[in-house]
Amino acid sequence: MTTQFHPPDATPLKGKVVVLTGGALGVGSCIVRLLHTAGAHVFFGDILDEPGQALERELSSTDAKAKFVHCDVTSYADNLALFDAAYSACGHVDHAIANAGLGEQGNMFDSELTLESVKEEPKKSMSIVDVNVKGPLYFARVASAYLRQPDVNGKGSTAAADKSLTLVSSVAGFREDPGLYVYVASKHAILGLMRVLRGTLIQSKPHSIRTNAICPWMTKTRLVAGIEKVWAESGLPSNSPEDVARVIVGVLADGKVNGGTMYIEGGRSWNIEQGLLATRHEWLGAEREKELDRGTELMGGGEHWTANKSSQV
Repeated sequence: MTTQFHPPDATPLKGKVVVLTGGALGVGSCIVRLLHTAGAHVFFGDILDEPGQALERELSSTDAKAKFVHCDVTSYADNLALFDAAYSACGHVDHAIANAGLGEQGNMFDSELTLESVKEEPKKSMSIVDVNVKGPLYFARVASAYLRQPDVNGKGSTAAADKSLTLVSSVAGFREDPGLYVYVASKHAILGLMRVLRGTLIQSKPHSIRTNAICPWMTKTRLVAGIEKVWAESGLPSNSPEDVARVIVGVLADGKVNGGTMYIEGGRSWNIEQGLLATRHEWLGAEREKELDRGTELMGGGEHWTANKSSQV
C-alpha cells in the first residue's frame, strides 16, 4: 500500500531554475547546496538576511546561479519579487519549494486562561497561521503562474518540460502532537492545499505542474532544540536536515510523482498518500467511497463556487 520512496540522483536538475523560501538555514540551506551541486540555478528567499547573503557568497564561484532575495512569506509582494528575480535572470522557472515555516509560538490553549486573560487576542500564536498557511497559499498562487510560462529564450518550452510545486508540511500534518495546537492545524492545511492542487495544476498548459507534500518527523533543526537530547537518549529515529533536503530534491528530480505525501523518518521516506488512497474503501466504506467520487465528479473543476454570487462577500 504505502511505498518507500528512494530519492533518485539529482542529475536531471542540472540547468533547471528552482525557487524556494526559508533557504538561509537548516533544511532550506541544505536544499540550496544540494541543488547548486547538481548544477541547478537556485533563487532562495528568507527573512534572515545575514546567513542568506553568506550562503550566496559561499556558492558564487561556479556557473550555476545561487541568489538570495529577502522574502517575508507573509508578504505577497515579496513572494512575487522572489519569483520575478528568477524569471528575469533565467527566463523560466522549473521548480518551486514552499519551505519556510514557523514553530509553535506561545500557548493558544493555556489551561490557566481566565475570563479576563482570554480577552487578549493571541497575536503571537496567530503569526504561525500567517507564515505556515498564508505564506504557502501566496507562494503556490504565484508559482502556478510562473511555472507554466514558456521559456522566454525559447529553450525548454515544450509541453514535456517537467515542472513541480513542493509544499513542506510535517508529521504534524497528518497526526496530532501534544501542545502544538496552531502548528498542527497549520501543517494539516498544507496537506489540504496539496490535495486540492494536485488534480488542477497537473492539467496546466503549456506545462503540467506536479504537486507534492513533504512530512518530516523529528529533524535536528532549531525547532526541536528543547527536546533533541531526550529524543536521542530514547533511541527514536531522527532526521538530519540533509536527509530531508535529499528527499525534497529527489521529488523534484523524480519527474513523475504527483499528489504524493512523503513521510520522512530516520533518513528514509515513504509515500503515505498512496496507502491512504488505496485503502479508502476500508476506512470509509465501499458505498460511501463510490458516492463521494460521484459527487466530486459532479462538481467538476469547482467553477460554480466562485460563480455563485450569493456566496461571495
